[in-house]
Amino acid sequence: MTTTMTSSQDFALRDRLHPLIRRLADCIETTWAESLDLSPYPIPKDLGYIEGQLEGDRLFIENRCFQTPQFRKLHLELAQVGNGLDILHCVMFPRPEYHLPIFGADLVGSRGGISAAIADLSPVSSDRSLPSPYHADLERLPKPNFSQTRDLPPWGYIFSDFCLFIRPASPEEEEAFLQRIQAMLSLHCRLSTQAQPVQTDPETAAILAGQRQYCAQQQQNDKTRRVLEKSFGEAWAERYMTTMLFDVA
Repeated sequence: MTTTMTSSQDFALRDRLHPLIRRLADCIETTWAESLDLSPYPIPKDLGYIEGQLEGDRLFIENRCFQTPQFRKLHLELAQVGNGLDILHCVMFPRPEYHLPIFGADLVGSRGGISAAIADLSPVSSDRSLPSPYHADLERLPKPNFSQTRDLPPWGYIFSDFCLFIRPASPEEEEAFLQRIQAMLSLHCRLSTQAQPVQTDPETAAILAGQRQYCAQQQQNDKTRRVLEKSFGEAWAERYMTTMLFDVA
């Protein structure tokens, strides 16, 4: 099938963002379109494209969502605050009948460069282990060296041993990060389309519990919540965090 992946608003915002964010957004959407059977995912009308104010700066947010037979929700968010902060946020939420990890990626940048770049395939099993095909294939990926690794937040135990959290120090490191994420995403799309649904209700319940824990921990991201609260108020921020960013089936 053919799915339109862009809009005029999306182009206008994307063209203003840091080059690495633009390239990663293009990479994600291209990989989804080429590897998965996409169909539209319903977004609340007031949450697709959002404009606001943050301490005198204009805030723009663009959300794009899709679904597939294996994934309940594919979410790509692009955002910009004034001229000083560019953001990419991506999460792929599997359907609870598929025992798949949760792909997530975030980039935070400005004119001074990318300050934070993180990506992971996060396990949802109770023992925090990835399905064996994922572990084996991730072990085989080239392991680039980055000069500035960053510490995970206290709630970061939800991430896998393969989680990459860095501050790229050069164009070469930006390129290495992009290539690593492209490899992880391609691997994930390939293995997800080969996956078979689980057969019992207890298995589905366990997967759903793991996804709920992932979302609950991600919702503890105080930086994201504070930005949203300052721009739109506490009630709106809570709704956005729990229905757009980290909703649970």
